[in-house]
Amino acid sequence: MSNRPETPLLDKVNTPADMHGLSDAQLKQLAREVRAETISAVSETGGHLGAGLGVVELTVALHAVFDAPKDKIIWDVSHQCYPHKILTGRRDRIRTLRQKDGLSGFTKRSESPYDPFGAAHSSTSISAALGFSVARDLGGSCDEGLGDAIAVIGDGSMSAGMAYEAMNNAGHLKKRLIVILNDNEMSIAPPVGALSSYLSKLYAERPLHDLKEVARGAVSFLPEPFREGAKRAKDMLKGMATGGTMFEALGFNYIGPIDGHDMDQLLPVLRTVKDRAHGPILIHVLTQKGKGYAPAEAAADKGHGVSKFDVVTGKQQKAPSNAPSYTGVFSKALLDEAARDTKICAVTAAMPDGTGLKQFQDRYPSRCFDVGIAEQHAVTFAAGLAAGGLRPFCALYSTFLQRGYDQVVHDVAIQRLPVRFAIDRAGLVGADGSTHAGAFDTAFLANLPDFVVMAAADEAELVHMVATAAAYDQGPISFRYPRGEGTGVEMPERGELLEIGKGRMIREGKGVAILSFGTRLQEVMQACEALDARGITPTVADARFAKPLDRDLILKLVESHDALITVEEGAIGGFASHVSHLLAEEGVFDRGFKFRSMVLPDIFIDQASPRDMYKVAGLNAEDIEAKVLEVMGVETLGKRA
Repeated sequence: MSNRPETPLLDKVNTPADMHGLSDAQLKQLAREVRAETISAVSETGGHLGAGLGVVELTVALHAVFDAPKDKIIWDVSHQCYPHKILTGRRDRIRTLRQKDGLSGFTKRSESPYDPFGAAHSSTSISAALGFSVARDLGGSCDEGLGDAIAVIGDGSMSAGMAYEAMNNAGHLKKRLIVILNDNEMSIAPPVGALSSYLSKLYAERPLHDLKEVARGAVSFLPEPFREGAKRAKDMLKGMATGGTMFEALGFNYIGPIDGHDMDQLLPVLRTVKDRAHGPILIHVLTQKGKGYAPAEAAADKGHGVSKFDVVTGKQQKAPSNAPSYTGVFSKALLDEAARDTKICAVTAAMPDGTGLKQFQDRYPSRCFDVGIAEQHAVTFAAGLAAGGLRPFCALYSTFLQRGYDQVVHDVAIQRLPVRFAIDRAGLVGADGSTHAGAFDTAFLANLPDFVVMAAADEAELVHMVATAAAYDQGPISFRYPRGEGTGVEMPERGELLEIGKGRMIREGKGVAILSFGTRLQEVMQACEALDARGITPTVADARFAKPLDRDLILKLVESHDALITVEEGAIGGFASHVSHLLAEEGVFDRGFKFRSMVLPDIFIDQASPRDMYKVAGLNAEDIEAKVLEVMGVETLGKRA
C-alpha cells in the first residue's frame, strides 16, 4: 500500500538471526525502519503506540546482541512489544494487532517462541527472568534452549513491590540475570557525538567492574543544558549516604544511566554485559515514550493508547459517542457525592485517567491518592483510610483488583471495613483480550462474608450504586461496570440509595423468568423483543446484588414460573452459583424446577470486538433467545413437526 514506509533493510530481516551480521550503522538504519513500520501498523489497528516507540533502539540492540529465543527477553507489561513482534517473524501479521484471530497486543507464549513469558500486568518480568536463570543452572530444558534471561522493566513497573521481592531474591541467589530499567520519566539529552564515542570506547575496552565508574562520571561529558535530566535520573536512584545504589544494596551490579536512543551507547554496553557479566546486573536506560513521532511526543500520554490515526497528522479516528461512558458516569457521580461529603476520598493504582479519577484528583487533590502500580498497597491503604473514619473509594480495573485479593480478604473483609470498591472494565473488554477481561471479581468477592456485591445494569443504575456505596458504612461494598458507552438511558439528577440486597422487576411475563446481573440486561431485553414476536413473554428482573441475594424476589420468580435463567458477564462460580445454592437449599430442584445459568465459559477468550467475544461466550441477545426456547422445549417441538 502507498501509505506504508519504505523499509529495504527491515524487508530482509525475518528473525533476529538475520540481524547478527549487520554493522552498527545498519542497525541504526534498521531501528529507523522499525519505528516507521510500528507507526504505520498502529495507525491501521490502534493500540499501544508510545511505549513501543520508546524502546525501538533498545529492541533492535537486544536482538542484535543476544540470541533469542534461546536467550529469554521478557518485556514487562509488554505493551511496548510491537517492535519486538516485527523483528521476530510476525511482521506479516502486525496489522492484525488486537483484532479477532490476530496478534495479541501483549507477549503471549502460545503465539511465538520469541515470547518466552506472557505479560500484560506489570512488575512480573524480574521474577520470571530469575526463574529462567535458575532453571538454566539446574539443568532445565525447553525447546529453544536456555541461555541468558533479560527482563525489560519500566520505571512505573518498578513501583510495585513484586519487582523488589524478585530483586531481593535474585541478589541472594547471585545468578547471572540481566535487568534493564527502561526509565522514560526523566528528560534526557539528544545523542551527543563526543559522549557517544567516548563511552563506546570505554565500554568496549574496560573490564566490567569499571563500567560503574564510567557511568558515574558520564554526566560531566554532557553539555551544560543537558546535564540536569541525567543527573536527576541518577540522584533518584542513588543512595548518596552509602555511596552506592539501591540496586547494589539488593545485590545487583548497577550500570547507568545511559541514553536508550543512542545505539553507540546501547550496543557496546549490551555486548560487554553479555561477554563479561557475573551474577545479577541492572542497566539503567533513559528513554522517551513516543520517541520519533511528533504527535505522540506532544500528547499528554505520549501516545500510550490510540485509536486508528492518520500518520501525517496524528489525528485519531474516534467514533462519536452516543452516550456517556460508564467510567465518565462514575467519575461525575463520585464528584457529586464528594461535594456533599468531605470524608469521601479516592484511591487508584497508576490509573487516574483509566478509572475516571483524574477529575477528582484535579478538584480534590488532597483527597485523591494515586499509589502507583501497587494494588496490594492500594487496598490496604484504603482499609486504613476507612479505619481512620474516612469513606474511601478504591477504583481499580477488575483484573488489577485480582492482584490485591489477599488484602481484600485479610485487611478489608475480615475487619469489616467500609472500603468501596469501584470495579471498572467488568466483563469482556475487546482488544486487550483475556488478560484484561473482568471475569472473576463477582466470584471472588461474593464468597466473602458480609461483602456487598453489586453490578450496574446501565449508567443510571451506576449513579445509584455510587450513592449507595457512599452511604454504606457497615462493611465492604463493591459495584462493577464495563468499559465503553452506556445505553443512553435518562440520567437521574442525583443518585438514589438502593435497599441493600433488593433487585427490581423490569417486566412481567409468564412461563420463563430471566434474572440478569449487570449490563447484559440490554441483551436480555433485545432477546425478549424477538421472543415477543413468537408469542413468548418472559418475565425479566434485574438482580442488582449478587450478595446479599434478593431471596424474596428469586423465590417469587420460582413460585410463579416454570423455569428460571440467570444471565451475567462473569465466570462460573459467581452470581448464578449463589442463586443455584439458594434454590438447592430451598428444595426447589426436588420439585423438578428448571434452572439454567448463562455465564462466561470456562475458557480464556482471545481478543476481538466485545460483541465477537460475547458471541464466543454465548451471551448475546440471540444466545439468550435460544436458551429460552431450549428451556421451553420450543426448538425440540419444532424439530418433531
